[in-house]
Amino acid sequence: MEQKNQSPLKRIWALAEVEHSRLKFSIILAVLGVLSGFIPYFCAGKIIIMLLEQTADMQSCIPWLILALAGSLGKVLLTTFSTAWSHKATFAVLAEVRNKCVHKLAKLSMGTLQNQSVGRWKSILVDQIESMETTLAHLLPEMTSNVLSPLVLIITLFFIDWRLALLSIATLPIGMIFMMTTMKSYPVKYQESVQIGKKMNDSIVEYINGIEVIKAYNQGQEAYKGYVDAVDANASFFYGWMKSAQFGMACYRNFSPAVLIGVLPAGLAFYLSKSITSSEFIMIMILSMGIVGPIIAASNFIDSLAQTGTIIESIETILKAPEQHHPKESVTLSGMDIEMNHVSFAYEKEQGNILTDITLKIRQGTVNAFVGPSGSGKSTLSKLIAGFWDIETGSIRIGGKEISKIPLTQIADQIAYVSQDNFLFDDTIRENIRMGKENASDKEVEEVARKAGCDAFIRGLERGYETKVGGGGAHLSGGERQRIAIARAMLKDAPIVILDEATAYIDPENEAVLQKAISKLVQGKTLIMIAHRLSTIVSADQIILVDQGKISAAGTHKQLLQESELYQNMWNAHIGAKDGEQE
Repeated sequence: MEQKNQSPLKRIWALAEVEHSRLKFSIILAVLGVLSGFIPYFCAGKIIIMLLEQTADMQSCIPWLILALAGSLGKVLLTTFSTAWSHKATFAVLAEVRNKCVHKLAKLSMGTLQNQSVGRWKSILVDQIESMETTLAHLLPEMTSNVLSPLVLIITLFFIDWRLALLSIATLPIGMIFMMTTMKSYPVKYQESVQIGKKMNDSIVEYINGIEVIKAYNQGQEAYKGYVDAVDANASFFYGWMKSAQFGMACYRNFSPAVLIGVLPAGLAFYLSKSITSSEFIMIMILSMGIVGPIIAASNFIDSLAQTGTIIESIETILKAPEQHHPKESVTLSGMDIEMNHVSFAYEKEQGNILTDITLKIRQGTVNAFVGPSGSGKSTLSKLIAGFWDIETGSIRIGGKEISKIPLTQIADQIAYVSQDNFLFDDTIRENIRMGKENASDKEVEEVARKAGCDAFIRGLERGYETKVGGGGAHLSGGERQRIAIARAMLKDAPIVILDEATAYIDPENEAVLQKAISKLVQGKTLIMIAHRLSTIVSADQIILVDQGKISAAGTHKQLLQESELYQNMWNAHIGAKDGEQE
């Protein structure tokens, strides 16, 4: 049976596999705790019986009082220890689930990652997994004990008088009918709530991410309205849902505990007909009142159980997502030549190919440039070489090995990739650069920063290399972020360097410095550059002209000027733009 067809309880238990021993111990303690809680009921019944029979005195009551106290203390202690053990297990499980999800994300293609919004990933990895804490920590021990303990109590009642035992649980089915009518639509309603919550999360994330544009174009009122509408829709949905469930749940909570409705009149009739004794009647009355409380407490977890079932489905969208197919064992590469043979690629099949029948060779140690109109597929080419996606048509080889036969970690070790939108972590400048080489010394970090043309501006900051860059590098300008990202890539010292429009945010003065630094730092390496400014790649060993997903031409700058009309037009447009800037 597939896991998705299993009950939510079984799926939770499977998810918590690494902590089964702790959870089992917690369940045992919880059951013992609930059973201890019944002891005072039993003791109270004995004392009342002795009072009615006029046999009670202090000496005879003290043992029952001590036993009742012991039962109450036992319940408190056992429940406390049960909760402590279940929470230890729960936090370990949540950590394990998060680690598995994050580890899995690194194995997914960029397409899979980009198909979901940032708000969606944040909702799953932070909010939804965190919301499982209450369910895991309390549901398994408490729900189990609250179901098993009443069963023990009912069995005890059957030993006293089976007729009253049946009557003591007669109101439960009536209450359950009301609850079932309410819970019938629960899975659908909860799934709707998840979708509405997702829209609200996405709206919040979009509003925050776009605040600069909103302020710049004075769209605050319109953008805020979209956020408010999403929040109001979320609140309105939950209000309507709770209102529709109110009557059924109220009936359930009032009918289910009304055990004495049947026990009192029937018990009195049985007593008057002398089919039960007064002591049996009193004991049944007292014990029957302890049946429904734990059952209602257990039913309170039905809501959490259904929610957790939906959350697990969300988690499984990550854990069961198709991975990129690469081996784990490193392979031997024969140099760093890159070959693409008849490669076609589409992000989504129904949207058609982005690249069609691409065949090219990039030799080790050469400087290569991908150029072409916007949207022609240049960045896609570089990302395929970097292993961000797996291809289904054609082949890509690095060092003579099919890229799908090379472990993703080994591919990452061979390639330093810098895009125009590189991400910086909310850490110091020094640590962001050091990510290129974890064991790099401070001197190495500063030396590569100097060569990348960012040492001067870093030292000009109040805290220098210890300056925190803010979330995503928000405290720095686009050009500053880019130079730090390039320094990080250079420090990595990978044999293949891919610069995807990496100088897009660099001003002309610093671009000249950076180009000079790059030319020194990539000596002996295979360099792939993507740039709109054709003047930056005129000295490239090979310029590959990409147009509408196909290679239109390839050669040196001089060769393309002679052979390609499209390249001539691009070059003339570029020179004209530069002349315009100088004027």
